Amino acid sequence: MLMETKDLILGKARFEDWRWMYRNVWSRPETAKYMLWKVTADEKEAVERIRKTILWQETHDAWLVYEKDSGRPIGFAGVGEIGPGVYEDAGIALGPEYVGKGYGKQILNLLVEYCTDAGGQEFYYSACSGNLASKALALSCGFVYHDSEQKTDPRTGKPYESNVYKKRL
Repeated sequence: MLMETKDLILGKARFEDWRWMYRNVWSRPETAKYMLWKVTADEKEAVERIRKTILWQETHDAWLVYEKDSGRPIGFAGVGEIGPGVYEDAGIALGPEYVGKGYGKQILNLLVEYCTDAGGQEFYYSACSGNLASKALALSCGFVYHDSEQKTDPRTGKPYESNVYKKRL
C-alpha cells in the first residue's frame, strides 16, 4: 500500500533502500537526536537494519518516506492503534537535508488522514520537550497540548520529558 502527498510517497521498505536510508537518515546524529534509536555505524549494520525494517513493516503501520522527485527514501513514519479508535504516532524522521521543506507537515497530515479513514477518533503525537520543531509541527497540524510524561531514554538511561499533543479526528 502506497500513500501520497504532494511531494512524498509513503511505502513499505525494500532491501535496495538500505544504502539511501543509511546515507540520508540512519547514519545522521542530528536525525537521531530526539528519536529513541541509535545511529547506524556502518553499511553492514545498515543492511541488517533494512532487513529488520522490512520484517517490522510487514505487521505494522510503518513506512519509509520517499521523495517523489528523486524516488529515494529520505525518512520513515508510522502509527499504532493504542485503543479502539485511538492512534499515536510511532515516530516521524527525516534526513537533515529534507527538514524545513514542509515534508513533516505533509507526513503528519497524511498519517492523520490514514487513521481517520480507519475509523480513528483521536490521534496522539509525542515530542521530546526540547524538540521545538516537532512541537511547532504538532501545533501547525491542529494538535493541542495534552500533557507531559517523564520517560527514560533506552539508549542512555537518562530521563527526559515527552510532550503529548492530541487531535480529535
